[in-house]
Order: sequence, then structure tokens, then C-alpha cells
Amino acid sequence: MTRYDLAVIGGGPGGYVGAIRAAQLGLKVCIIEREKLGGVCLNWGCIPTKALIKNAEVYSLIKQSGKYGINVQNITVDFKKNVKRSRDTSKRLSKGIEFLMKKNKIKHLNGFGRFTSENNIEINNNDKVSTVEADKIIIATGAKPKAFTDLSFDSKNVISSKEAMLLENPPKDLVIIGSGAIGVEFAYYFNEFGTRVHIVEMMDRILPNEDREVSEEVEKNFKKSGIKITKGVKVSKIQSMKQNAKVYLEKKANNEIIKVEKVLLAVGVTGNINNLGLEDLGIETVAGAIKTDNYNRTNIENIYAIGDVCGPPWLAHVASAQGHLAAEHSAGLNVNPIDYSNIPGCTYCQPQVGSLGMTEEQAISSGFKVKVGRFSFQASGKAMATGNTIGFVKLIFDEKYGELLGAHIVGSEATEMIAELGMAKALESTWDDLSMTVHAHPTLSEAIMEAAMDAQGHSIHQ
Repeated sequence: MTRYDLAVIGGGPGGYVGAIRAAQLGLKVCIIEREKLGGVCLNWGCIPTKALIKNAEVYSLIKQSGKYGINVQNITVDFKKNVKRSRDTSKRLSKGIEFLMKKNKIKHLNGFGRFTSENNIEINNNDKVSTVEADKIIIATGAKPKAFTDLSFDSKNVISSKEAMLLENPPKDLVIIGSGAIGVEFAYYFNEFGTRVHIVEMMDRILPNEDREVSEEVEKNFKKSGIKITKGVKVSKIQSMKQNAKVYLEKKANNEIIKVEKVLLAVGVTGNINNLGLEDLGIETVAGAIKTDNYNRTNIENIYAIGDVCGPPWLAHVASAQGHLAAEHSAGLNVNPIDYSNIPGCTYCQPQVGSLGMTEEQAISSGFKVKVGRFSFQASGKAMATGNTIGFVKLIFDEKYGELLGAHIVGSEATEMIAELGMAKALESTWDDLSMTVHAHPTLSEAIMEAAMDAQGHSIHQ
């Protein structure tokens, strides 16, 4: 039996980052992964979906080329090639992670890892069983799509995001249940390629975790593009049939049955905690997630858990940050806990959404007297020049001190722009700091400066 300083179960964005950081600190490390390195994010989530969305953006731009004085006729779409580009992107990156394992002298062990004791892991690889011993262990097993009611995914008519990104042709019509990031991203993607998309959301608005104004802006533009949205309803039943599926909606006035080619369930995820031997060790779980402290330790001191298996926020960059933290803590370094109040959330539909910190409602309910600064991209020279003026920047400040409490951007490059505001909030920046930081002209990020000025009552360009 080989002994390691650290064993990592799971090779996703949390696991492989934790493994690399531990190896950099001189630890002898192994990583256990039953599938491809990179996890769901790299192979079936963040990366391949962004490749698909880029395909949709290019197609959308070509369809609008006339407004730029460029006439394009007889546009055709090779949808299989569209999907292939996405898969090829994931394959290249997964191989890149394999290279990083070798570079950092991390032992990559294929198979499913299961605890047999606090320091021992049994690895099953196609009925070949081996065991490793480790002083410290990180659980980074991720999560899987959550099923709906009593119906599991049939991978044919009722599908998860994984099946959605592998479809050889866009469905004629599609119901998407759930309007979080996954739901709205696929809504945008399939709508651009001609699918009649219908979003069904139980809450009173799409993207319910975002600032209300942001949700309303995305909804307005989605409806304008032809996406149907039904809010505030409960799905009572999904019936998968030979060639299509039926979705049963419970409404106040009257119930409704929707018949479509495909149903995409996008109602969240649940942690991969089964069959890991957690119960035998007494590792505490809550609502399908592993319970951890501020350093991502479980209730067993030498065992850590990171990423989606720990519950929300289910974000790859959170998993990576936790992996970094857990690795350094396990190596004995003096580390600071993660500030979860400053985690950016990004949604990659068009218009994009980038946000962090408190929404306006949250800030007010927390007792702050707030001052809000807004700047519309309709007043942005760069946005006008690029031909995309949808959206705005909205900044939430504490009126007493001018401190940034929350930032919300909806627009074509929101996911890139939000990073500046994360740095600003981490440094406890005020509206003066943001408004006095000279931004290059013309850029979309000038809207951040203008929004900060607006909060103080002296925006220049609106």
C-alpha cells in the first residue's frame, strides 16, 4: 500500500487545484478520478457550454450583419460540427490537466474512491481493487443534476444539461424547468438555433437569485427574442412518451399541459455523497451536502471537503478557491477563510449577467441605508460602437460611508467586467475610489465609473 501526504478524491476544478497547490508545497499527492480529469465543469459544464454559447453568439451576429453594412446570404448551420467544437475544447483542456498532474508529480489513480478508514481509501477500477493511505484527504466528488418529483432523467425526452449539449439537432420545441444559470443559458442557446423555447419557473421571476432589476432586464430581452416564460407555477408531473414529453402545470386559474419534443430539467444539483463510506466514518452531512468548517474541514480533522459536494454556491471558482484553501491548511500554512460575501456569479446567456455582494433588497433588509448608482449601456460610446447597448451597471452603496455593498451588471460583457468590482469590494472601496479611478475610453467598463458617479449625483453621460 502506497502512503501519501494528501489524497484527493475527485479531479474537478476543486480537486485538481487542491492537488496542484499541495504538490507545490512539497506534499506527496495522489488524485483519484473515475472519469476524465477536469470534472463536470471542464467536461460537461462550464467550458463546453460556453463553447456552445459562443457558437450561438456568432450565428446571432451573422444574422444581424446587415446593420454593420455586411450582407450575408444563405446561412447554413452544421449543428454536429457545432457540438463537436464544444467536445474538442473539453478534450484539449482535460489533456492539459493530465499534463499538469505529471508536471507536478501528482499520481493520477483511475477509479472510484471509497473510505475504509479515516486514512485509507479503496479504489475500484473495473473490478480491480487497490488501496492507498494518506495523512490528509480532500473529498471533491462534485454534484449531479437533481431529478424532479418521481421522474428520473430518461436521457431521451427528459434530459439533463449533459444530454442537452450532445443533441445532434436542435429540438423543434423545448420546455426548460428552472431558470437559474443553466436554464437561461440553454434557453438562449437553443432559441438562437430555432428551437421554440418555453421556460417554466416556480418563483415569480427568472434568475431569482439575481437583483430584481437584472432579472427583469434579462426577461424583457428573452421575450423580445421569442422565448416564452411562465412564472409562479408548479410542475406537478412530467410524462415521457415515445416521441415527445408532456409537462403538467398547476396554475391558480386552470391547469395546463404542454406537449414538447424535449424537456430539460434545470432545477439544481445534489452532492455526490453516496457510496463514499461517509456514514461508516460518521462524517456529517446536511441536506445532501457535506458539512465543513471555515477551512473546509469535515468533523473528522484530517478529512476536508470542497466544491459542489459541500452545497451552495455551486460554482467552479468557489471549488477552486476551496481547493487552494484546503491544500494550504492541510500543509500547515496559516490561511484566511474565504469571504463568501464577495463571490462573483456569472450567467453567460445574452445579455450576460455578472453579480456579487448584496442585491438592493438584501442590503435594505440587512439594515443599510443604501444609495444606488446606475448607468445604462445605451449611454456608453463603446456599446454604441459595437452595436449592443442592452443592459446596465447597478452599484449598491452604503449611504453613510459610500462603501460598495453589491454590484450587478447585465450586458454583453458583464462576466468579464465583474472582476473589477470584486477587487473593489475586497478592498472596501467607496464610490469615491470607483468614480476617481480613470477608466480607458472607449470601454464598457467606463459604465462602472459612471454608475459610481451616479450614486453621488454627478454622472456625466446620462
